[in-house]
Amino acid sequence: MLNEVIQRISPDLIAISFAACSGLFIRLSLSAVGQRWVRTYHHTMSYLLLPVVTFVIVKIISGNIALSLGMIGALSIVRFRNPVKNPFELVIFFILLTIGIATGVSLKWGTLLLVVVLIIIFLVFLLEKIFARYGWDLMSLSFDEGVNANLMEVTSTSNIDGLERNQNLEQYFNSKVTGLHTYKLAFRKRDSLQHIHSELKDDPRIDAIDIRYSR
Repeated sequence: MLNEVIQRISPDLIAISFAACSGLFIRLSLSAVGQRWVRTYHHTMSYLLLPVVTFVIVKIISGNIALSLGMIGALSIVRFRNPVKNPFELVIFFILLTIGIATGVSLKWGTLLLVVVLIIIFLVFLLEKIFARYGWDLMSLSFDEGVNANLMEVTSTSNIDGLERNQNLEQYFNSKVTGLHTYKLAFRKRDSLQHIHSELKDDPRIDAIDIRYSR
């Protein structure tokens, strides 16, 4: 009797464990490639629980049309008030939901999706490293991405063309009262910031340089 019960629930336990581990793998992978916003407690728990909850819902409503319609109506009441910071975060949540759905249908599809997602994450990270080695930036940095950036604020008495054309420039301000030019730049890597700083520190036009390194 006990063996029969174990044999029945074992596949579901394996699938639930896989769904939770999938969320954990994605969270660790994003953290490994520098996406620090996923390191919070709330993101970690969301990544662990979302695929599991989705899997359970799929298993409950599978093969029962009436229950499926009722579940859709019940879930439509739920409203997520927490704002999504960027489209990538929304895509990750959609991936976690899809992993839970795919695992509920077939463990094979859930595994395939997880592998593809992990490959893409690390492949883009590798390409970014290769481009950076040759002095090219594959992607720009935005303050809205939730990534801790290395910040530099430069104040000068006159215009600096090199800073205005710099692709890391995020904000520029020219005061008509004081005549000062203020440049705010964001860098993914500390080395890039230090390289710009070494070029500017002896410039007689520079009035002040404020640097803030990410953790």
